Amino acid sequence: MTATTQSLRSARLGLRATPEQEAVLRRAAEAAHKSLTDFILDSACLAAEQTLLDQRLFMVPDVRYQALLEMLDQPNQPNKGLRELFSRKAPWDAR
Repeated sequence: MTATTQSLRSARLGLRATPEQEAVLRRAAEAAHKSLTDFILDSACLAAEQTLLDQRLFMVPDVRYQALLEMLDQPNQPNKGLRELFSRKAPWDAR
């Protein structure tokens, strides 16, 4: 961690862990040659990035991808359920 990184940290996060969780985290941080804080932040950010990527990136076999492309290339067809859904106000606009 550089001095710049340390000076940019202004948000405070708090968490509680069991003694067993703390012990595992400390051992892992030590094995990674990182402070406990750096280890937890790096691990949490990695998990957060993966979670966000999982929301946008879908891995499928070529056959299924081709089938999806073919479906997307087909002309639109009337869909009563979608028409009803889009005619409703969004919950955040329903005031």
